[in-house]
Amino acid sequence: MNLFSPRKYSIFAGAIMALLAVNVSAEVLYTNPVIPGDHPDPSIIRVGKDYWATCTSSAWGPEFPLLHSRDLVNWEQTGAVLMHRPDWARGDFWAPEISEFHGKFFVYFVARARNGRLSVAVATADSPGGPYTGHNPIIAQEDGSIDPAPVIDTNGVRYLIWKEDGNSQNKTTPIWLQRLSDDGTGLVGEPHELIHNDADWEGNLVEGPFILRRGGWFYLFYSGSGCCGPSCNYALGVARSHSLFGPWEKNPSNPIIAGNDAWKCPGHGSIVRTPDGKYFLLYHAYSRNSTIFTGRQGILDEVTFGDDGWPVINQGKGPSIRAISPLGTVQKLTDGSFTNDFHGENLDGGWEWPQQLEPKYRLADGALHLSPNGSGTNFMAAVMARPTTAADYVASTAINASALKPGVIAGISAFGNLENALGVALQDGKVVVWRRDHGQMREIWTEPSPKTEKVFLRLTAANGYHFQFAASQDGQNWNPCGGVVDAKKLPPWDLGVRVALTVGGVAGADGVFDSFSMRSLENPRN
Repeated sequence: MNLFSPRKYSIFAGAIMALLAVNVSAEVLYTNPVIPGDHPDPSIIRVGKDYWATCTSSAWGPEFPLLHSRDLVNWEQTGAVLMHRPDWARGDFWAPEISEFHGKFFVYFVARARNGRLSVAVATADSPGGPYTGHNPIIAQEDGSIDPAPVIDTNGVRYLIWKEDGNSQNKTTPIWLQRLSDDGTGLVGEPHELIHNDADWEGNLVEGPFILRRGGWFYLFYSGSGCCGPSCNYALGVARSHSLFGPWEKNPSNPIIAGNDAWKCPGHGSIVRTPDGKYFLLYHAYSRNSTIFTGRQGILDEVTFGDDGWPVINQGKGPSIRAISPLGTVQKLTDGSFTNDFHGENLDGGWEWPQQLEPKYRLADGALHLSPNGSGTNFMAAVMARPTTAADYVASTAINASALKPGVIAGISAFGNLENALGVALQDGKVVVWRRDHGQMREIWTEPSPKTEKVFLRLTAANGYHFQFAASQDGQNWNPCGGVVDAKKLPPWDLGVRVALTVGGVAGADGVFDSFSMRSLENPRN
């Protein structure tokens, strides 16, 4: 009997193809970004079955959000590395790198010291979710020291790598290596240069280093050129060496990740290994759609290695739109909605404030009471904000108007920083649309407010920078407050736009917010 007759072969082949089709269709995909909104310079570790990440907070507190996941594609913010600004620092909280060593957890980070120098410091904890204890700076070179990351040599000795910020002084920009002290909170010995910018695509800098050890090689992933803003041209490259001290060979195919039709200016991330031995890079990029207005978002892609030993990411096509879920779990895609009715004892995770202007706040009687932490009297003396996740969105709040004392201003704002914002607010029986542009404040529209105990205020964003404000007495029927306001230059150089609740006007001001909501007007990521 011929087991492989043409008819039987055709049936057999058809069955195999059908089985393959089922297997392919059964693959679970995820969609980038896995961490939507402004989350630059992400770093990641795995602890057992749990993944922990943190990222740059820059001008926002609490400093360095902590995020947790069990599958790399669904993330939840659980807290922050530093709940309050360290006494020695004044701003620029950049590039945290989370790591574990002998059962203790370390977050190496950057902040600008009060003397003006960009400095590398560390916070330590007994568990990855904290609480963390901050320590004084480890290194603060004259030109600035940024982008730290630890690495362990083949002999088990731990070192720190970082970038000297030479580009800020029109100098060559080196990546340094130096041994860490036994407790990981200081440096010993002398620094050793690993690489510097010497390729055209790198422009005037190399930065964001991360070293992966694999198969007898040390792989130094790094970023080059301009990271931020509308004219950015960031990209990610790699170098390798058999020794941590070099010599280092840069990949002739660099950059291995550059922008594409979906994502712009990708770079600065770190790599984690899954239990099945795969490597994944968590890094950032701007969406081509929402670009600078949502900021640099968290992107995940698998790192594979070719026959020549060089790493490859998404076949060299730039950041992926969709890819196979690392652990086969389904990503919970949403429209970016967030609601907060301010019931309970603690404020939901994800709220932020300008790091130099930490406000007073408390939850009481189902409302958020927000007040300046000092004697500030302008429209933004107290600010509580959340990152945006889309270019088109709507956000609203309900304010207890009857609780506002004379002179107190309370409202909702599209917020870049303390020098650049615009919003709508209640004050002394009026609805006011205001704008702060390069520190200059002005009212651009006003009318009497609804004569109700509770007043609803709303902002609607289109394309990330066209804003329309509205007011309502019931949260259902809305009256426009003036015309559309163009704020294309609103976000700072390295940050996206936030939606903020604001309070000010008089010393001791207290704004009472009964609710807050924000949702995207774009289709859910799917």
